[in-house]
Amino acid sequence: MPASYDTVIVDYGMGNLLSVEKAVSAVGGCPLISADPETVLNAERLILPGVGAFGDAMRNLAQNGLDDAVRKAVHAGKPLLGLCLGLQLLFSHSEEFGSHEGLGLIPGLVRRFDDSVLRVPHVGWNQIESVRPDPLLKEIPDGSYFYFVHSFFVEPDRPEDVLTWTSYGRSFCSIACRGKVWGAQFHPEKSQEMGKRLLRNFLAVK
Repeated sequence: MPASYDTVIVDYGMGNLLSVEKAVSAVGGCPLISADPETVLNAERLILPGVGAFGDAMRNLAQNGLDDAVRKAVHAGKPLLGLCLGLQLLFSHSEEFGSHEGLGLIPGLVRRFDDSVLRVPHVGWNQIESVRPDPLLKEIPDGSYFYFVHSFFVEPDRPEDVLTWTSYGRSFCSIACRGKVWGAQFHPEKSQEMGKRLLRNFLAVK
């Protein structure tokens, strides 16, 4: 464990933890990968990554008590950034392989793209368009490209929880935000300079 760290990357057994850790370090952060609920609860800020199935992810979080730790940290005012599946886990429910409850930090639903009209998963570079200014988007112009890999997308209940839109057959929410909780559907750690800028902006949030 490093002597000091400013960001805890939540380890629940699913996700590209090392690449996220490397990306955070590259922009000046001091990350710690941890599966310990107490460490998560006391973190200065949190990143919730994820690759895989929603239901499995929620089971893993619950088995280790990490779900409650993440919720309590957010309620205590700690900034949180969800990445890819980590964004989806922030929501109330998912339709992936049935119906699953999420962390409930942003009210809304996780839905699958219509594979009868679209190639699913959505893979590759795509653009974001912002709804409003936000600290996470500082020096990130509208139309900036980020790297996506996903079959499901989020639908916030409240329009004000949408921070950016992206078009793939339809417009979908590519960054959601509520208070100090953000979630990005793309992978900033794979998104070159704009991804680095987004992570640097998150590290600057107090």
